[in-house]
Amino acid sequence: MNVIAFNASPRKDGNTRRLIDAALAEIEKEGIDTEVVNIGRKKVHGCIACMKCFENLDRRCIFDDDLINGCIEKMAAADGIIIASPTYFADMTPEAKALIDRAGFVGIANGNLFSRKVGAGISVARRAGAVTTVDSINHFFGISDMVTVGSTYWNVGFGLEKGDVDSDVEGIRTMQRLGQNMAWLVKKIAGQP
Repeated sequence: MNVIAFNASPRKDGNTRRLIDAALAEIEKEGIDTEVVNIGRKKVHGCIACMKCFENLDRRCIFDDDLINGCIEKMAAADGIIIASPTYFADMTPEAKALIDRAGFVGIANGNLFSRKVGAGISVARRAGAVTTVDSINHFFGISDMVTVGSTYWNVGFGLEKGDVDSDVEGIRTMQRLGQNMAWLVKKIAGQP
């Protein structure tokens, strides 16, 4: 079993990554493999609705000049998927949106590749907009026939400067519980206690 997390922050080791790590630490305690893929600050482009994925049916986007097809492969192989983004003007980063749009089309075109996988969105904000960001990410899981997992509060943390989120005790606790819930659900779907 494995959970893949996509960090859509341009700050590779910033607050978004710290929240991801808090969730993944709990998942790893349950013997589930984890991996983080940094997509923030990478050259990716959005979906152009060319519909070639519906013609080719090869589990790939027609564009092969960025990392998205590799991400789609990892998503298809994973039991759980986390997409994490800082909040940019009350929503996700362009890299997160490109991943969601292109993976979403490829997944649906190819027999719902992500069906019944476990998904969770995570967001960080300086002050506001994080719930909207998580909600936008979770739309992808819903339309992809996935099971969305939550926590004891919204999957958000607060901080601006690198490391600020470490002081958000409730945010860290929320991520830990998110990781515990995700591990529990992944194991249940796999038929394990």
